[in-house]
Amino acid sequence: MKTRTIMIQGTMSGAGKSLITAGLCRVFHQDGLVAVPFKSQNMALNSYITKEGLEMGRAQVMQAEAAGIEPEVCMNPILLKPTTDRGSQVIVNGEVLGNMSAKEYFAYKKKLIPDIKKAFMKLEEKADIIVIEGAGSPAEINLKDNDIVNMGLAEITGSNVLLASDIDRGGVFAQLLGTVELLTPEERARVVGMIINKFRGDPTILDPGIEMIEKKCGIPVMGVLPYLHASFDDEDSLTERFDANRNAGVIDIAVIRYPRISNFTDFNVFEYMEGVSVRYVSSVRELGEPDMVFLPGSKNTMGDLRWMRESGLENAVKKVSERCPVFGICGGYQMLGQKISDPENAEDGGEIKGMGLLGTETVLKKEKIRKQVSGLLSFPAGVFEDMKDIRYTGYEIHMGVTTPEGLPVNSDGKNVYGSYIHGLFDEGDIAMKIVGKLAVKKGVEINTDDELSYASLKEKNYDLLADMIRENMDMDKVYAALSPAAI
Repeated sequence: MKTRTIMIQGTMSGAGKSLITAGLCRVFHQDGLVAVPFKSQNMALNSYITKEGLEMGRAQVMQAEAAGIEPEVCMNPILLKPTTDRGSQVIVNGEVLGNMSAKEYFAYKKKLIPDIKKAFMKLEEKADIIVIEGAGSPAEINLKDNDIVNMGLAEITGSNVLLASDIDRGGVFAQLLGTVELLTPEERARVVGMIINKFRGDPTILDPGIEMIEKKCGIPVMGVLPYLHASFDDEDSLTERFDANRNAGVIDIAVIRYPRISNFTDFNVFEYMEGVSVRYVSSVRELGEPDMVFLPGSKNTMGDLRWMRESGLENAVKKVSERCPVFGICGGYQMLGQKISDPENAEDGGEIKGMGLLGTETVLKKEKIRKQVSGLLSFPAGVFEDMKDIRYTGYEIHMGVTTPEGLPVNSDGKNVYGSYIHGLFDEGDIAMKIVGKLAVKKGVEINTDDELSYASLKEKNYDLLADMIRENMDMDKVYAALSPAAI
C-alpha cells in the first residue's frame, strides 16, 4: 500500500506543530501503523547525534520516540543552527555544509530540494504514514518564493494540510482567517482542516466563533486541543520552559541562559523530580542562591562567555562555586577552563580567557565532533566523589578539543565539573544520585528512593498526548485527509 501523508502547518512559530505531529505519530503507532515524522528544514539549537554520528533536530527525535521508532537523520535533512542574528550553520543530511547568512541561504536553499526528496523517499520505504511538520507560517509572503518547508513542500509531497493556531496568545480567529486569505487558491485547496490549540476553559464558548470561521474560510475546524500540562523535549528558544519556574524548590538548580544556549534538554530530567526546581537565569539578580549551577551548551561559546563577563554572571558563578557545585556541559565545559582559542575562525577567531575554574584549555576547530558514547562514569573528588562506576549513555557534538583530556566528567577536585556528554543525566539514576547528594549537603530530606526512569516518564507523556488528540480531534476526518505520497 502506498505511503500516505498529512502535513501540520501553523499560523505562527510556536503554534504547537511539533507536539501535534508527535501526538498524531503516537496515535497512528497505537493503531498499529508505522508512522514517521518529517521536517525538511528545522531551525533549532537543540540537536541530537544519531548512532551513525549524524546531527538532527531534537523535535524530530521526540516525534520518533512518540512513534516508537529509532530517530534517523532523513527525518530532518536540513538543520539550521543560528550562530548570529543574521546567520546560521547549515547542516545537510547530518553533516555541516558551512555557515551562511540568511540572504545567502535564501538564494541557495532550492539546491537542497534533491536532498529533501531523497530523505523523504527513504522514509517511504518503511512508513505507512509520514506526518510532516512545517515551519513558521505558510503566509510569510516575503519567504514564499522557492519555499521548501511549508506549501512548497506540501506540493512536492502531495500532502493535505491541517492548519494549527495558538489561542493562548489571543487573536486565534484572525490568525486562521489571515493565514488562509494570504494563501493562493491552489494552496488554500490543500488546507483540509483547522486546529485551535492550547485552549483553557470550556470549549463550547468557542462555538459561535468556530461557526463563523468555518463559514469565512470554507474549511472545517477538526479539533480544539486543550493546553496540555506535560513536559516534552523542546525544539528551540521558543520554549515556555525558560519562564515556567521562577520559584526555588527544596533543591534549586539554576541553568545559565545565555543568548546562544543550546541543548538545554540535558536538564529536563530534573524537572520530573519532586521538590526540585530548574530555573533558567539570565542575570545576576535571577541567580539567587541555588544548590547547583549548570552552564549548558552554546552555539557560540566565545560570544556567550563574553556575555557572561559583561553581564556580571561570570563573577557571580565563580562566587557561587565556592559553596555549591558548578557543572558545565559542552560549551559550558569549555568556558570553565583557562583559555579558549579559535585559530581556524570556527566562531569569532582569536582567543579569550576562560573562567579559570578548571585547568583545561580548548582549541576550537571547524571540524565537528559527532558521536554517541557510553561507558562507566566515576565522578572525581568533590561533593559527588563517592558516585562510582555508574553506567551512562549520551552523545558528543562540539567544535573543539579540550586538553588535558580527562574522564567523561572532569573536575577541579572541589565543586566544579565539566563534560562534553549531552544526555548524561537521561538514563539510569545519575540525576537522582546528584539530587540526593545535594540534599545531604544542604541538610534537607528529599525522596530519592523511587527509581526514576526518564524514558518511561516520556512514554507516559506520549500516551497522554495521544489521548488528548483522540478526545479532542476528529480522527475519522484526519484519516480521511491522508493522501498518497506524490514522490
